Amino acid sequence: MKINDTSPVLLALLDAAVDAMVIADHEGRILRVNKAAAGLFGHPVEAFVGRNVRMLMPADMAARHDGFLHHHLDTGEKRIIGIGRDVEGLRADGSVFPLHLSVGRADIEGEVAFVGIMHDLSRRKAAEEATARSQRMDAIGQMTGGIAHDFNNLLTVVIGNLELLEIAETSTKSGALISDALEAAEVGADLTSRLLVFARKSTLNAEVTDLNAEVSKAVAMLRRTIGAHIEIETAFAPDLWQTMIDATQLQTAVLNIALNAQDAMPAGGRLTLETQNMALDDSYVVQEIGIDMGNYIRLSIADTGEGMTTETRTRAMEPFFSTKPVGQGTGLGLSMVYGFIRQSGGHISIYSELGKGTTISLYFPALPNAAPEGDEADDRAEGHAGIGAGRRVLLVEDDPRVLRLSETRLEALGFVCVTATSGDAAWETLQARRDIDVVFTDLMMPGELSGHALALRVAEEMPGIKVLITSGFSEDILGSKAMAEQFPMLRKPYRQADLAEALGALLSS
Repeated sequence: MKINDTSPVLLALLDAAVDAMVIADHEGRILRVNKAAAGLFGHPVEAFVGRNVRMLMPADMAARHDGFLHHHLDTGEKRIIGIGRDVEGLRADGSVFPLHLSVGRADIEGEVAFVGIMHDLSRRKAAEEATARSQRMDAIGQMTGGIAHDFNNLLTVVIGNLELLEIAETSTKSGALISDALEAAEVGADLTSRLLVFARKSTLNAEVTDLNAEVSKAVAMLRRTIGAHIEIETAFAPDLWQTMIDATQLQTAVLNIALNAQDAMPAGGRLTLETQNMALDDSYVVQEIGIDMGNYIRLSIADTGEGMTTETRTRAMEPFFSTKPVGQGTGLGLSMVYGFIRQSGGHISIYSELGKGTTISLYFPALPNAAPEGDEADDRAEGHAGIGAGRRVLLVEDDPRVLRLSETRLEALGFVCVTATSGDAAWETLQARRDIDVVFTDLMMPGELSGHALALRVAEEMPGIKVLITSGFSEDILGSKAMAEQFPMLRKPYRQADLAEALGALLSS
């Protein structure tokens, strides 16, 4: 057997492996790869052979690779041979991702070869990050609840004694001072009550609720209080299921989110409140929004404001975090909403793009007897199984977690995926290759080309390529009904069956 052996058995073994495998010679030149490596790094199999393994590494690691290789060959020291470790890989689209690498050495007829076996750690890392965030929020909640509880006890004593002094005091001046002190103590008590809501230690008066009716009451209050420069629109599902929640807390949550939205639209804009039934029986959807499978009612509150940065979006629900100037907010608005939603057995998600706006969605569990059970979505998904049939789709998404999830979804439908993390990178890919059948792009993308701009350019210069656009914003909030007439749009979060139907309709059009 030689290093460059092309026996059918060896090739079959390589391609049967689930993990990526790369065989290189003593200079790091790639001799052979398996199909899993091509899928992992996004290069065609033939593009690997003859190139140095540095092509699979980020710049800092690639710069040191030859030194490590020569050191091993000169000294025999095994720093990584036979020892797996976590490193980073570089995909064809320029994105960097975590992977586990183990390297083996083979000496065959005087020649040295190295075999690298690589396993994608993206999902594990994403799960670890999500768990860490959840644990951090729980720790903050426990600490906050403890502080609020102790501070409430102190305030009870303070308020009680002040009330006794107010009853006994006859001096007008002293009475005014006591009254001011009482008012300040009551403000403190209100603050601690909001902290307890975040910590999920307050008592909720949950009852069977018609969400549309309660949100309508909140909207009526908003119309009287919110600025005239803000236009309020509603889109309530007529057949909305019922849920068990605290109606007062719901109205408070709506007001909190709406007033935050008003602050994000100083020059005016549009606020849209939408309700919808959501049967989350698709594992892809529950991964995307971090929620258990089941039937939910979704209340989405969307604005056309300034949007959030990635850091702001990540920290938005932490207590005391605020983007407002010091002294102009406690930073407890969204954290209170978060506590109420979690205590109600629901979930909150934020979709935001700088300069485009923010959509905050609240998911409430539907009552068991209110929502029908069924496997309609599963039937629809199975009906479209294999619609990809080896077609190549260019997936354009800047969120690494959503990119990985979407890639898995598309591959499950039989598509071969090529990925890009910006509209600009996607256009470069389209210019470099002629085997793309479909472009599936998020609407909001970094760089000069947004998803819509990319779609327009593809339609103009490459009319043979189909385009499907997805977005977390509704068409109403984007003002994109005209856009939807140009290109089909898929609203996030979507089920696998929705994706299959959209692509099926696209390919048959």
